[in-house]
Amino acid sequence: MDLPDEFTANMAGMLGEEFEPFLASLSLPSPVSVRLNPDKTYPLDGMYEKVPWCETGYYIPERLPFTFDPLFHAGAYYVQEASSMFVGHILRQLVKEPVMLLDLCAAPGGKTTLALSSLPEGSFVVSNEYVPQRAAVLAENVIKWGTPFCAVTNASPSDCARIKECFDVIIADVPCSGEGMFRKDPLTIAEWSPGSVKACVRRQRSIIDDVWPALRPGGLLIYSTCTYNTAENEDMAAYLCRGLGCEPARLAIPPEWNVMRELKGDVPVYRFMPHRTAGEGFSVTVVRKPGHAQPFMQKRVRSDVKGGVKIPGGVKDLLETPEDYRYGTLPCGSIYALPKNVSLPAQFPGNIKVLHAGITVAEPKGRDMVPHQSLLASRRYRRGAFPDIPLETDEALAYLRREVLMKTATSRGYATVSYKGVPIGWVKQVGTRSNNLYPQEWRIRSSRIPAENNVLPVKIRGI
Repeated sequence: MDLPDEFTANMAGMLGEEFEPFLASLSLPSPVSVRLNPDKTYPLDGMYEKVPWCETGYYIPERLPFTFDPLFHAGAYYVQEASSMFVGHILRQLVKEPVMLLDLCAAPGGKTTLALSSLPEGSFVVSNEYVPQRAAVLAENVIKWGTPFCAVTNASPSDCARIKECFDVIIADVPCSGEGMFRKDPLTIAEWSPGSVKACVRRQRSIIDDVWPALRPGGLLIYSTCTYNTAENEDMAAYLCRGLGCEPARLAIPPEWNVMRELKGDVPVYRFMPHRTAGEGFSVTVVRKPGHAQPFMQKRVRSDVKGGVKIPGGVKDLLETPEDYRYGTLPCGSIYALPKNVSLPAQFPGNIKVLHAGITVAEPKGRDMVPHQSLLASRRYRRGAFPDIPLETDEALAYLRREVLMKTATSRGYATVSYKGVPIGWVKQVGTRSNNLYPQEWRIRSSRIPAENNVLPVKIRGI
């Protein structure tokens, strides 16, 4: 691996006698890891090695053709780099009551879905992404994960700051120089320079300063990068404590995990290094905002998403327990359902675009209300509300490519299609065929047909 001279000199100075093992680790293959959705799947203990710091994370021996597994598209698991799963350990250790959490730079959704599976029951996550195209991918992955305790927004950090003192926890996995991805993505090497590191530091500080008003007094900030240098890690941790007056939140970590500690200063920074742990480079620090710590989720503000609106007849009946939800409409006209024990967390200003909230039950199409993919992914759909068409593997993959399905359950109307007993999408039956309603932007774009069905052997709950 041809690394920049400035990078290797800096790492040699930082790591000392550990530099040579570190350098050698960059020539090894990247580990492959997945995280199961605990609401949808049973554990795979005994089949694969577990990620030590994540109860639902597993290392698998090789990269499987995940794209061609219908259960992957149904949100049964998420392909995530193992080191970054450590955020779940942080949440389980430090958060013991329901919280309102903002995942600030959330695309493509790994830490959001991890938080949704790690937080105490009753917590709510606002998952935000500034870049519109990445926000659309984030919404897709959150919808597929299937929890109603999340909203997806498209906004800048300064926009989020207008929701003052709303969040108990903010995850800021900030854009960085990407040194920890050199092994996994060699293209990041060509983009690296000392100047890019300095630019990243300026951007990171600006992001934190912009969003700071949104964190309540006593709230937690989880700041992380996938880079190694101290300017983007230890120096930023020092700024959080000395510049913004935070107190570090210290973590208990078993020594056998081989997590490296801070390389300068006295603010705790937890470093995952590829010569010590099975994963890519990842650094994280946790601090608590100064001020009186109010009870979690005490502060509430209004929502501009319309609630209490008239819902067309039959829409609520698509949910298993419609009485457990309150209903409203998004600006696009889609009908959402939120659990009654949570409230949409903010009066989103007009420049904060809400892409998804809770369960999207149905969306308008002309005079019709079309049942939404989110309803099936949430597993709150009342099975039997519409007829179902079971699919074999090749048929399911054709459906996920958004091809017309030449089979029906009845002659007319909406139906679900399922794979191994799991509903994976909607169709509208027209005579002898079924028009495909799978979201166009989610479709499998590859026309390749795998030689063998080599997929993760997940076991689905409740099937």
